[in-house]
Amino acid sequence: MKLLSKGAYLIDNHRILESHLAEHQQETANFNVSDAKKGTISYKILSEHSPEARGDHLNIVFDSLTSHDITYVGIIQTARASGMTHFPVPYVMTNCHNSLCAVGGTINEDDHVFALSAARKYGGIFVPANIAVIHNYNREMMAGGGRMILGSDSHTRYGALGTMGIGEGGGELVKQLLSRTYDIEMPEIVGVYLKGAPRHGTGPQDVALALCKAVFKEGFVKNRVLEFVGDGIENLSVDYRNGIDVMTTETACLTSIWATDDKVREYYYLHNRPDSYKRLQPDAVAYYDRMIEIDLSDIKPMIALPFHPSNAMTIEQFKENAADVVKEIQEDAARQFGKAANIDLMRNISGNSYHVDQGIIAGCSGGSYENIAIAANILKGASTGSNQFSLSVYPGSQAIYLDLLRSGAGESLMSAGAVLREAFCGPCFGAGDTPSHGAFSIRHTTRNFANREGSKPGEGQLSYVALMDARSIAATAMHGGLLTGADEIAYDSKYLPYHFDGSIYQKRVFIQREPDESQPLILGPNIKDWPPLPRLKDHLLVKVVSSITDLVTTTDELIPSGETSSYRSNPLKLAEFTLSRRDPGYVARAKAVNQNRLDWGKGIQPDDVQALLECIEQITGHYYPPQNISYGSAIFAKKPGDGSAREQAASSQRVLGGVANFANEYATKRYRSNLINWGLMPFESTGDIQEGSFVFIPFIQKALRYNDIQKLKSYLFSEGKLSETSLSLGKLTPEERLILLAGCLINHYKDA
Repeated sequence: MKLLSKGAYLIDNHRILESHLAEHQQETANFNVSDAKKGTISYKILSEHSPEARGDHLNIVFDSLTSHDITYVGIIQTARASGMTHFPVPYVMTNCHNSLCAVGGTINEDDHVFALSAARKYGGIFVPANIAVIHNYNREMMAGGGRMILGSDSHTRYGALGTMGIGEGGGELVKQLLSRTYDIEMPEIVGVYLKGAPRHGTGPQDVALALCKAVFKEGFVKNRVLEFVGDGIENLSVDYRNGIDVMTTETACLTSIWATDDKVREYYYLHNRPDSYKRLQPDAVAYYDRMIEIDLSDIKPMIALPFHPSNAMTIEQFKENAADVVKEIQEDAARQFGKAANIDLMRNISGNSYHVDQGIIAGCSGGSYENIAIAANILKGASTGSNQFSLSVYPGSQAIYLDLLRSGAGESLMSAGAVLREAFCGPCFGAGDTPSHGAFSIRHTTRNFANREGSKPGEGQLSYVALMDARSIAATAMHGGLLTGADEIAYDSKYLPYHFDGSIYQKRVFIQREPDESQPLILGPNIKDWPPLPRLKDHLLVKVVSSITDLVTTTDELIPSGETSSYRSNPLKLAEFTLSRRDPGYVARAKAVNQNRLDWGKGIQPDDVQALLECIEQITGHYYPPQNISYGSAIFAKKPGDGSAREQAASSQRVLGGVANFANEYATKRYRSNLINWGLMPFESTGDIQEGSFVFIPFIQKALRYNDIQKLKSYLFSEGKLSETSLSLGKLTPEERLILLAGCLINHYKDA
């Protein structure tokens, strides 16, 4: 894999010219970079969806929206509170995350009833529980050449089908539901040039993990668009392309798009939507800000070790150095979890291999027909064994499940000892097939962050997840859990073609094109409105109640997945879980600051705050009236927000009285957007800020009004010392500044 960081021209979709290289300068001298940028597929789609673009500033209107049952209640409740009367574009609500109703009893089903009533009232699309995972339904029924889809799930990626999918927090969907726009600067475009063909044993997850390993750590594609081009695309099936594409989220890119061909045309024909196909190719001359060259034939079966998809190596390398690799895993776990990580993973080493306890093939990345059909070929006539190892397979939709049964693939899997399950995203976020303490699970799913498998290190339980392709998981399963790359075995990669039966959706999916205001919105007892949130005053005083100095902090650490699912629709109950895995004392400290804020409103000022303000007055010679000061809590983290798009990572802080985050940088645009939409200042600082520190930012309201936000004069009180410092709020759109001034998105749109 080759990374080109200085930009390059792509000529006729197969020849790369680096303009800064002397040997290419003569040929590229007559090219105009600005015009050639417009030759990319990405530029055309983004421009077409931004009819009121001003220069490089885009105001995007999406073709459709999508959410699942962990996010849609909060989105609709926010939109209602902001004045929404109908869904202005098609809005797909799937039930694939909170569908395991044993978690929380009927509370989860109340969310599904709410969504169906919302589809009736506002005009929407309701996909019942276990019919399809969110991204499978959108691939099969909503994607189309040149379209754009906005989803409240970070893996909203349909680029291989010619559709730009962007995963964002709920606030951005609320804006679309209010007929507002998605405002960004034109992102840089990174060409991903594919050549060659995959070798035997290499699947889409292997290519994706190799890509994540190459680009994630240095932020090579962060907040940029990946555009897949090149002759190698024709050597990949559409399922294979989808499998790579959905994992681009783990590179931290903004979105993705692929050149399309006759295989994509056939996909739409197969799914009874031939008119949705559009041929997409870059122009004869197209310029990319960066370029990645991938020779598919070079990629071997991969394994991404705990606790990140980019922590990848070949399975061959793992097995050759098993003792050293396992030792590193244990040391990493010990750094993060202390005593909970006191587990001897060395016991699983067996000769030149490693014994794993569990295999999972599931969801939007692993649950495709092709992945499962090839896994079935590998396991046909074999046995997963009757010992510790187990294998569960989750097809991505009922349509896929049905054809696996028709083709005999389902029979092969079940006869080998695999358990064939429903369309459900649980294994991806910790609500299904949770391993035992100390177990090692291999999964063709999207993430292997700590706790994504459902363990609770804070309570002494810890298990480990490594990501692998379905082919290698099946190869491992046929050896009873002995780690095996699919390139180590012989198997038939041919399978019976997929036959899509759309009648399943026709019979079960509720679609209402027009709103019906007479329909009631049904709110179960656990579905609560957002509490009132205060507006920003002239000045801001912040107490840092948690300081996290890990290199990266995921949204799963900010608000856990899995066990919190039953409370997604109840903001106050959900907030009790904030940072519970990473800093269990956070909630109590945040509540204490919030109580001080409430007391302050009654004229009772905390002693430490009063002394601090008197000290600042002495230094600055300026009196800051207490009634003009907003007061609240904040967290500091070096790089927060990697992973999920779930806005609850921000809204839960806000509900507890949070007013800001301090960070050296933000891991993703979507987390920073979530902070803004919930009225949390996304401050950027150069150094760490300790727990217990105070930060005072005078005239913050004025700075936001006049966009004077790059060098905010501030005062830091830490370890008994007061010092002047400087903060930045980065780049904010005019509307984002108004949202922060209003205190949150809901307040802003109420004012509009």
